[in-house]
Amino acid sequence: MLWTAAAVATLGFLVALECAARGYGLPGPLTNQAREVIFAPDSGPLLYAGLALSTVVLTWRQRLVAAGAAIGLDVVFWLVRWAVGAEMNFGNGALWVVLGIAVVAVLRRTGAERLLLLKGTGLGLLLVAGHKTGDTWLLITSKTRPSVLDPYVAVADHALGDPSWLAGRLLAATEPIGPFVLHVVYGQLPLAAALVGLYQLRRVGVERRFPSHHLVRTFLVIGLLGPAFYMIFPVVGPVYAYGADGGQWAAGHLWPDTLPSIGVPHPMPFDEITPRNCMPSLHTAWATTLFVHTRKGSRAMRYAGTFWLVATLSATLGFGYHYGVDLLAGVVFALTVEAAMRSLARGRNRSGTLLIAYGTTVFAALLTSYRLLPAELAARPWLSGPLLVLVTASVVYAYVRTTALWEATTAPAPHPEPQAPEPRPELV
Repeated sequence: MLWTAAAVATLGFLVALECAARGYGLPGPLTNQAREVIFAPDSGPLLYAGLALSTVVLTWRQRLVAAGAAIGLDVVFWLVRWAVGAEMNFGNGALWVVLGIAVVAVLRRTGAERLLLLKGTGLGLLLVAGHKTGDTWLLITSKTRPSVLDPYVAVADHALGDPSWLAGRLLAATEPIGPFVLHVVYGQLPLAAALVGLYQLRRVGVERRFPSHHLVRTFLVIGLLGPAFYMIFPVVGPVYAYGADGGQWAAGHLWPDTLPSIGVPHPMPFDEITPRNCMPSLHTAWATTLFVHTRKGSRAMRYAGTFWLVATLSATLGFGYHYGVDLLAGVVFALTVEAAMRSLARGRNRSGTLLIAYGTTVFAALLTSYRLLPAELAARPWLSGPLLVLVTASVVYAYVRTTALWEATTAPAPHPEPQAPEPRPELV
């Protein structure tokens, strides 16, 4: 029942976004997904990541067959496109194989085995659909929010010392290697999440069941819920609002060399193209959950999670995509959603409810202070800056403490080692 309800809700959400996009004369997530069955995909690596997630329910032999079939189909698509002079890309084969797994589940499997295969297919398709959904959300934000609140966020960011301006200058000093590496890390975050998800789901094919909680669940929920706040708090980022990328709509070409002056903030009109996708920073939220879920992995996995978090934070600030206060909101948002997903997997419990309520309260307080008290925050940076960091750290502490208690209560009791029986004295 839970999986059915989730599937119906997701389908309804996608249909609603499709209708909204059609209202602006553009294809929505369902159309974009369907066209990739035949036409050149937007992202081949993303489709293969979706295929990899779908194959966690298969045996190793079946995985090899699926991978071979996907590559073979892509070669055929590639040759046909080359022959007719069409746009070149890869990934159609991966999508065909994912859909093929669903067909096999419906026509050739029954009961629990059918449900397992459909779960795997849904996981892979949701990873790709989540990316398409994000694109549609960004389109809607740019069309429905003609004004942005960047002046409010820029003023509030003075409390943190304007980290985006500093990071932008530091990144420029590392050209060309620094920007190249961070562009790769920033752009391939969904692929990194798929790899971590594969690590967590590596035993599904053997155990024939999914774990109660894993990274992909939180990753998808963040992508579904996060853009709603873009509508409430539309912000385009310093590289657009105060940089050359904003063109004639920018308040000035100041980023990253000249700090904006502290004045009375006001909504600023902006174009109908640039996405309002800053508050909160979802890249920060995703990288935070990636970091959290790699803590129980191997040493290499832990190092990779740490690197991806640090590099993502550096990219969001260094490229001018976000202000510092966006990142604080992103961390709180991520841990609140992660706590909700973990609590849902455990069942209703008081500690989980309190953690979710506290994270939600702090997140709402941060956004409210950015909107209503930016000048007050900027006027006393010696007080407001540490306070903003402290309340964010308090959510981190509450999450770590609560989840540690959960793990302690669910850890299996140690079994005593079997001991050799003592020698019995011989009867005389």
